[in-house]
Amino acid sequence: MKVGIDTFGCESGKSGGGIYLNQILKSLCQIEPDFPVEFELFGLEAERYDYEAVFSEHADSRKGAGNVSFSFVSVNLPASRLGVRLWHEFGCNFFFRRQKYDAVLFFGTEFLPMRCAVPSVAVVNDVVSERLSSLNSFMRLKKVLSLRNVGRIVAPTQFVKKDLRSLRVDSDRIAVVHNGLDHSVFYPRGEVEGDVVNISPFAIQKPYFIYVSKMSGESKRHCELIRAFSDFKFRTKAPHRLVLAGEDGGYLPKVQAAVAESWCAQDIFITGYYPHENYPDLYAGAAGCVYPSVCEGVGMPVLEAMSMGVPLACARSGAIPEVAGEYAIYFDGNSTEEMSRAIENLASPELEGERKRRAEHATFWAAKFTWEKAAEDLLSELKAAASEKPPVNRRK
Repeated sequence: MKVGIDTFGCESGKSGGGIYLNQILKSLCQIEPDFPVEFELFGLEAERYDYEAVFSEHADSRKGAGNVSFSFVSVNLPASRLGVRLWHEFGCNFFFRRQKYDAVLFFGTEFLPMRCAVPSVAVVNDVVSERLSSLNSFMRLKKVLSLRNVGRIVAPTQFVKKDLRSLRVDSDRIAVVHNGLDHSVFYPRGEVEGDVVNISPFAIQKPYFIYVSKMSGESKRHCELIRAFSDFKFRTKAPHRLVLAGEDGGYLPKVQAAVAESWCAQDIFITGYYPHENYPDLYAGAAGCVYPSVCEGVGMPVLEAMSMGVPLACARSGAIPEVAGEYAIYFDGNSTEEMSRAIENLASPELEGERKRRAEHATFWAAKFTWEKAAEDLLSELKAAASEKPPVNRRK
């Protein structure tokens, strides 16, 4: 079976889809399928080295080396989103036939073609209905039709599957495959010694709470968290700080304004973009993780914090209850008062024993989320898709 993997939009492993792809590639190197599989990644020539480095890094440890192979082929396109989008609409199917793919794997919906001439699988980690709300009518219709026409869809949670069903995507074509976690990176580290956590280029004073999320929109609830944290500080006079870590987005100016308006702005720290491989050190020094986002399809930072034994407080919204289970303190993401009380629970000395027990159980819960399992399930979906005929137009 020959599988084409679309790397456009993955930004050499730096975007959300790219991180997913890199983890899947590493795990595919470790599995032993009972049939030969050739994975051919395609994308811009400039990204060839990044992916070939992943192949090379894990070549010596491949269990299924005889049945699994990897390669990269470049597509000669202008390095612009418009050029890439036009190619996916008018040129990709000719390319897929020429490369003789049995199935094609896409990540996300940005470059998903309206119709794919070969069997296809799309990994959709986003809450699509929320993304559609910012698009014009034509683009909304195009995205929906592309999703309805793709062969199979892999969703990370039941919440995302339900969201796709609300767009009239066939439920039978949606498989829930939970995202994994690299447990060789995210694991309990024990208490970090000292009063300062030194993580180049930052030195962060303890104790602090952490929220990891791109500042992309109102649903992330950064501003509400800042107000809740300020209320917590005012009521308790606690020494804690708040660290907002994650890539800058369009919502950054409003977050910065909310910080400036806070009476304890000196205790609120915005890191900006932060290398994903350095997050474990940031988690390890935290007194707790607060996750107020109200529309998450996955919420990977929740899993990361749980796997490291960091006490957790989350909004009872989106896919978070599905991911965090019984091992978080929950609050209404629309209520700064509830959020403030939840933060207080993370800091209260009287609740330390309860927090530690919950965090310890959370590490066992998070251990079941592995990239090896995700890769095996994804390969099963690709095999099933390849056995089917390319989808006809499913417009309804």
